[in-house]
Amino acid sequence: MTPPDTPHNRWSDLDRPPLNVAALRRGLLRPGGLWTSLDVVDETGSTNSDLAARAAGGGQAEGTVLVAEEQTAGRGRLDRSWTAPPRSGLFLSVYLTPGAVPVERWGWLPLLAGVAAATGLAQSAGVDMALKWPNDLLVTIAGEERKTGGILAERAGDGVVIGIGLNVSLRAAELPAPHAGSLALAGAVSTDRETLLRAVLRSLEQWYGQWRDANGDAAESGLQAAYAAGCATLDRTVRAELPGDRSLVGEAVAIDGDGRLVLSTGDGLQEPVSAGDIVHLRGERGGLT
Repeated sequence: MTPPDTPHNRWSDLDRPPLNVAALRRGLLRPGGLWTSLDVVDETGSTNSDLAARAAGGGQAEGTVLVAEEQTAGRGRLDRSWTAPPRSGLFLSVYLTPGAVPVERWGWLPLLAGVAAATGLAQSAGVDMALKWPNDLLVTIAGEERKTGGILAERAGDGVVIGIGLNVSLRAAELPAPHAGSLALAGAVSTDRETLLRAVLRSLEQWYGQWRDANGDAAESGLQAAYAAGCATLDRTVRAELPGDRSLVGEAVAIDGDGRLVLSTGDGLQEPVSAGDIVHLRGERGGLT
């Protein structure tokens, strides 16, 4: 008898097979490597919340990776929701403990994750990726920039949980918003989630190792230059929606040594922005290929 085609049937969408956790562990967990454990769950509210709760109790090993086939309460910045059909994307969190790196440099970790994800995806999916400061992954669809992924970092226990959400195979009718996109709609040469996940985690391991070896110095590790090179926000006029219902319009001219976006305003002043929503008003930039 053929199983009914229901949302609860993990084989109901043959274009979206489940991840093979055994194969992923064989490919990613190795002696001396960053990744120490990898688990895949069918469904959870938020991988970040789950991993943060585990880390809060202490003793959580660095390099823990938690992946969900479906997130029902995924979170973005400002507690915005992030949901997608089962097995249509990558929804994962990792736990990092930078140790000797000064805490004031940990703010670079979400930007580091952005560079790593964009680099890994550009190589494995063959799609031009760009970064919108501070934590969005962009693709171009029919000449228009679309958000296909986001990054959320939060302190937990002795380290940081970094979550990455990525739309992989979403079809146009499944997009949650007009400005959203997916790798498939951007013409990816591969939407195999295991290939993409391995590429992202290997790239993250490489960039994290370089940054940590440089004691968190973003310039010395090459992270600051790499982020600036792939950042679609730079050299554009933007509006920054800041805490306290304040907004600032200016040209995004640099990413400073603390990972802040520097805006040049109309009065000739340069103001660094450390937190806020950024709206691209005009102009365009390239991405990471």
